[in-house]
Amino acid sequence: MSHLMELCSKKFIDSSLRDANLEQKIVKVNGLLEAFGNAQTVMNDNSSRFGKYIQLKFIKGAVIGAKINEYLLEKSRVVTQAPGEQNFHIFNALFAGLEPEDKKRLKLTKPEDFSYMSNGGEGTRDKKQLKAIYNDMETSIDLIGFNSDEQGDLFKVCAGVLHLGNIRFDETENDASYVRADCSEATNASCSLLGLREDMISEMMTVSVSVARGEQFQRNLNKEKANVARDSIAKSIYSRAFGWIVNRINSMLAPPTRLVGNEVEIGILDIFGFEHFEHNSFEQMCINLANEQLQFYFNQHIFMMELDEYKSEGINIRDVKFEDNKPLLEMFLGKPIGVLALLDEQCVYPKATDETFIGKLYEHFSKQPYFISAKRTILDTFTIKHYAGHVKYDGEGFIEKNKDMLPNGCVEMLQRSANKLISTIFSGTLTRTGTLALGMLGGARKSRKSKKRMLELKAGKTGALKSSTTLGAQFKVSLQVLMEKMSIANPHFVRCIKPNHKKQSDMFIDEYVVAQLRYTGMLETTRIRKDGYALRPTFQEFVMKYKPLARNLNLTGTAENARKILESTGESGWQIGRTKVFMKYWLLDKLSAHMEQMHKAATAIEKHVRGFLARKRFQKLLSLARIEAELVRQYILGISTAQYKLYDQLEVLCDQDMQRPKDFWNAKPKFVAPPPPPQALDSPTLPSQHKNPGLIPPTSDSDTDSNDDSDDTFSGPATKKILQKKFGMEGTKAASIRWFQQTQKTNKGAD
Repeated sequence: MSHLMELCSKKFIDSSLRDANLEQKIVKVNGLLEAFGNAQTVMNDNSSRFGKYIQLKFIKGAVIGAKINEYLLEKSRVVTQAPGEQNFHIFNALFAGLEPEDKKRLKLTKPEDFSYMSNGGEGTRDKKQLKAIYNDMETSIDLIGFNSDEQGDLFKVCAGVLHLGNIRFDETENDASYVRADCSEATNASCSLLGLREDMISEMMTVSVSVARGEQFQRNLNKEKANVARDSIAKSIYSRAFGWIVNRINSMLAPPTRLVGNEVEIGILDIFGFEHFEHNSFEQMCINLANEQLQFYFNQHIFMMELDEYKSEGINIRDVKFEDNKPLLEMFLGKPIGVLALLDEQCVYPKATDETFIGKLYEHFSKQPYFISAKRTILDTFTIKHYAGHVKYDGEGFIEKNKDMLPNGCVEMLQRSANKLISTIFSGTLTRTGTLALGMLGGARKSRKSKKRMLELKAGKTGALKSSTTLGAQFKVSLQVLMEKMSIANPHFVRCIKPNHKKQSDMFIDEYVVAQLRYTGMLETTRIRKDGYALRPTFQEFVMKYKPLARNLNLTGTAENARKILESTGESGWQIGRTKVFMKYWLLDKLSAHMEQMHKAATAIEKHVRGFLARKRFQKLLSLARIEAELVRQYILGISTAQYKLYDQLEVLCDQDMQRPKDFWNAKPKFVAPPPPPQALDSPTLPSQHKNPGLIPPTSDSDTDSNDDSDDTFSGPATKKILQKKFGMEGTKAASIRWFQQTQKTNKGAD
């Protein structure tokens, strides 16, 4: 819901058409509904104990309003809880969140002091968690717009219900019940909080008033029936208070009148799942019946989706069936012989008991495949074969719970309550589904109904318990209305699976998860897909994955190529549709086996090819290595030979040096200058006395000896310029060659 509202908040719509904080309000009201409608069970710390259908209204993608429909609040939890379970969160939250002065005003001490709070055992939630629930609830109350008086009256109602449960009874020798003297404090507290008179409420719980043939009769109730009357008042007060909260929320979230008719709608159904406890009673039967109805709808929807896809793809399908639980629904909802119809019938008879009701079930349904008879003489239980498994129901309390009646005159007494909230909720009417409708108040309509009721009482029609007023009848209508809404919608199903029932992390219990998959219908859905063609890849996906089976990697994603691939395998269990390949679930394993064979063959081929290529590459590298090794060997051999020759030459020179006289080494060698480079014949700077124009005249020994350290005679700037002009740049290879050639020619001419 939060994610959906986050998406809607990004859509722009004129602020004059709706509340600017509407998305936030839709999310926040859930805290108030959970406080009054959720409770801790053995399976879940925050289990929803009522069905909720939220209708979200949209225009152009923006939410403009919402409406909440509530179904089958488990109001029996107010007065009794199964072992290990708790009452509704609101009661524990009041003890954890209220200030001490507020607790004193409501006369709340501690949870253990109240009968309605202590019969289920201790809870596992700590005070911080309960305090958080209380804070969320207060935030929701402020957001909805409850004033301080309404909030105070609401808390008074909750506290008054708890004090009402502490009223206990004794009975006289004539089985006439009366309020115990030590319960006066509880009686006083409940009456002051609920705005009632002590004498009137005591009479309502201990005396039954009826009218027959215009005369009024009073009959004292025994202790057991007095307890039933007390609990029925407590349940009715709480149930109507919950309905009042839903009405207030709906009035706040309602879309503007001028926009009604132009909107689109998204409905979200949040309802309790299949329940199978150690002790299963009337509430579990109704909850499981609702799940049977939803499972029937789910199966039909899934099966019809399957058939529609097969039809659109041109697939011939004959042997796909789904388990139809319609006979079980008819056994429960059928008329005049059905479980709920027989229960309503038994509620009419004053002497009917739970045993007589179960006897009727055995009489009419013992041969039904969904009804399992108990092998015992005392008929106090019966077993139903649900889609999720066998559930054994304890028949105790079925008739009283189905009657859901208040003592005669109790409604009128509560309408005159000094507590404004009590007076309001009991002045409203109950719809066919059992929900409170405050909008149907007043006027001639209410007056006519009251007169009709009084006429029935005066005419002696007190048994007046019509089947339309029983809890079972209300539940049947609720299911009918809910299915009508769902049948015109395009549903999407979200299944929640818990890993374990111990509320621990890192624990996955297979059996527990399988049971939930069965309860939610997932196993049946899987079976439907399994019996049909469970695998449905597109042609492109199929061909791209399995084209190696056709020994052609160039195949494209067409129906013909998909057929070629499947025919090449020789397998059955497939059909070609218009856009997809339809395959049985087991065909995937066979195709995988074929692919595995292809993979093994490809691996073997690749192994040999890669080995061959590796050997060829090795031989080539080996040949190159041998050639390089031979070249290196020859190079080293050449170096060694040259070294030996050089060594021999050095030995010869050493021998020659040894034979020279000693004065040879002491004589100063005569320096002979190398011939200079030739000069140009037409150089104007050359001295005229040079007879040989190509040579530089030699110097004498004395000049050479005396000027060893002086600059070269031919190193002047003028000489360098002449030489560069004739031979080129000094020090270059070309100049040296020309100089050498010219020198050789000159020397030969001189010779």
